[in-house]
Amino acid sequence: MQVTTLCLGALVFGEATGYEINKMFEDGPFSHFLDASYGSIYPALTRLTEEGLVTCKEEQQERRPDKKIYALTEKGRQSLRDALHMPLAADKFRSEFLFAVLFAHLLPRSRVAELVDQRLAEMKAKTEELGQRDPDDTPGMDFARLYGHAVYSASVSFLENNRHLIEEIAVNDTPQEAPKSVQTHV
Repeated sequence: MQVTTLCLGALVFGEATGYEINKMFEDGPFSHFLDASYGSIYPALTRLTEEGLVTCKEEQQERRPDKKIYALTEKGRQSLRDALHMPLAADKFRSEFLFAVLFAHLLPRSRVAELVDQRLAEMKAKTEELGQRDPDDTPGMDFARLYGHAVYSASVSFLENNRHLIEEIAVNDTPQEAPKSVQTHV
């Protein structure tokens, strides 16, 4: 999904600065499933303003540059509706954990166990976080939260019940003999 569409979606919830929109992707309602950075948000907001899809008003601040506050226009709201009718791209799952366990056969068993323990702790924390309803959530936000809770709960269950499968293929923790350096004769 284009960053312009993501910004339009963020502004459905009300006026916001670029900083506030970025926070929605870092630790707000979009943080669990979408990425957008400052480097992409601000050019997108400029483009949306030029196209009349958002308005921008500047608010003066003491000893700081003016704050730009963006708001969705009716044309922007319609553009978001149109974008939401387009076919969605397939989800991409990015995971450094899964990348690391692809190579479990190269790692000591203690490191693989440590990776699984860390992942379990993260998944349990996310499950707990998503188990708490915010009374200000929209029905769609509530549905997305519940869906995320189900996914993280399933991940916890999978890891707890199947960790042995990945830990068994790791190498023993006994110290390996260091490779012998090649000696050259002069």
